[in-house]
Amino acid sequence: MKKGTIVLLAVLGVVVFIGLWFAGAYNGLVRLDEGVNQAWAQVENVYQRRLDLVPNLVETVKGYAAHEQETFIAVTEARSRAAGTISPDVITDPNKFAAFQESQAALSSALSRLMVVVEKYPDLKANQNFLALQAQLEGTENRIAVERGRYNEAAQIFNTAFRQFPTVMIAGMFGFKSKEYFKAEAGASVAPKVKF
Repeated sequence: MKKGTIVLLAVLGVVVFIGLWFAGAYNGLVRLDEGVNQAWAQVENVYQRRLDLVPNLVETVKGYAAHEQETFIAVTEARSRAAGTISPDVITDPNKFAAFQESQAALSSALSRLMVVVEKYPDLKANQNFLALQAQLEGTENRIAVERGRYNEAAQIFNTAFRQFPTVMIAGMFGFKSKEYFKAEAGASVAPKVKF
């Protein structure tokens, strides 16, 4: 073989190797990105389940505690705000992600106030419809925690791959963005004080 042919084959081999590596890195980012999107879809799914349960819960409580209008309005408004913050680009926009978390925390707070109202009505606490809704809501809250954890794991795997050299260059060329994480709510590090 001629020296020129050997050099040409070597250069061609390097180009093929770089092309294969480039394709593999890009496909890996796509796979991880889709994993994050799937995990986010599950988060949205369980939050939507909670949003769907809220009107039924409010209507059931209204039948027993009609004069608690302020609480019902607060829950309804918080539900509306929470529903308005769900969108696909939430996970790549820190401001939208913070607004999403804030609206969900406000809904959780409003639901907690509604449960305090329920404590005043023993007949309501014995109502089978209310008990079923309350059990579904508790299960949904547990699912939310699980899915948020799974989302954070998927986001961490993606963000790690996204930030590694030289994959970060490919990510930049094709518009991949790092993903936001769920964090504990403000004040969660302070244990509640129980007084007897």
